[in-house]
Amino acid sequence: MDELDRNIISQLEKDGRASNAFIARESGVSEGTVRRRLKKLIDDEIINVVALPDPTKLGYDSEALIGIQIDPDKVELAANKVAKLDHTRWVAMTTGTYDVFVWVTLPNPEALGRFIRIEIGAIEGVRRTETFVNLQVMKRQFGILK
Repeated sequence: MDELDRNIISQLEKDGRASNAFIARESGVSEGTVRRRLKKLIDDEIINVVALPDPTKLGYDSEALIGIQIDPDKVELAANKVAKLDHTRWVAMTTGTYDVFVWVTLPNPEALGRFIRIEIGAIEGVRRTETFVNLQVMKRQFGILK
């Protein structure tokens, strides 16, 4: 990955609908070069081009980060099961007090409670959860390059 690839990614982070022609002009290369590079970035799974919705505008008024403690021999299996649940948006195995952190979006607090008790609680190896309910989201962005 070189500076051009980083520039293409940066342009898409600013505007995921940016055209190849626009990115080419901003990068000082041909549209064909951008098209080939973008295809390779996607094919190599370096980037995914997706829509990033605002959950609250879609009726998901409860967002939370859930820390999960899991039996040591079941962490990976449990994390994979959590990742397959409908309301999970982000799942990471971590170090520290919690083995897995999960970001979830649900329609309301009652649905969040049921999700924790029924969905997460039913996964083998889950010992304990702690839920951090979002009061207000100050920034919603997933880009990493500057």
